[in-house]
Amino acid sequence: MDDSITLKGIKDGLLVTIRSEGKWSDMAGRLAAIIDSQGEFFRGARVTLALGDRDVRRGELASVQALLAQRGVTLTGIVSESASTGGSARKLGLRTGLSIADLIDPHEAPTQPLKPPPIDSEERGTQGVLVRRTLRNGRTVHSAGHVVVLGDVNAGAVVTAVGDVIVWGRLRGTVHAGVEGDESAVVCALDLSPTQLRIAGYLTISPDERRGRPRPEKALVRNGRIEAETWE
Repeated sequence: MDDSITLKGIKDGLLVTIRSEGKWSDMAGRLAAIIDSQGEFFRGARVTLALGDRDVRRGELASVQALLAQRGVTLTGIVSESASTGGSARKLGLRTGLSIADLIDPHEAPTQPLKPPPIDSEERGTQGVLVRRTLRNGRTVHSAGHVVVLGDVNAGAVVTAVGDVIVWGRLRGTVHAGVEGDESAVVCALDLSPTQLRIAGYLTISPDERRGRPRPEKALVRNGRIEAETWE
């Protein structure tokens, strides 16, 4: 759970607490994203920032003040244990010398972490398994979706997938894509030399010797058989 920025109702609006860890620019960007994702809630709000012992320069504080103003939110005061941050706030005409105890309305709900903005992807993803290591002899991976291996698939290793199989390395083991009959599944590798390769109900075996330098290839079903082509 991300609790780097938390929100609490106070007597005069909202208290937004920003933890001392992390870059100020990152925190400011995260705060902007949170407000954008919950615009109706924040619109017209009066906000006091609690910054702990973080040292914030006048320009940094002014940029956040402007960021809030652009979203219809007014920054009214700063709660800080840092003398330099307090000085920056006073130069911007913000209230200082505040304590959280003085601001909190005892009838408000307890502090709750702000939820990060939802992920909005333009592309629809699919289920899969990511393996970030080489699969050695005797290892087996199976997925109800796709399989991506960031490493080699050594001889004796087995990879099976309902969807595609992508190997960012050398494929020497046994692989079966489209195990439930999907003939549109593909098998891709930077060096495609499997012991046995199956797509749906089609089977092929690599020759004992291959000519030329290895190159990225994609295996797919075409014209009733498995063919390999350059993987662009």
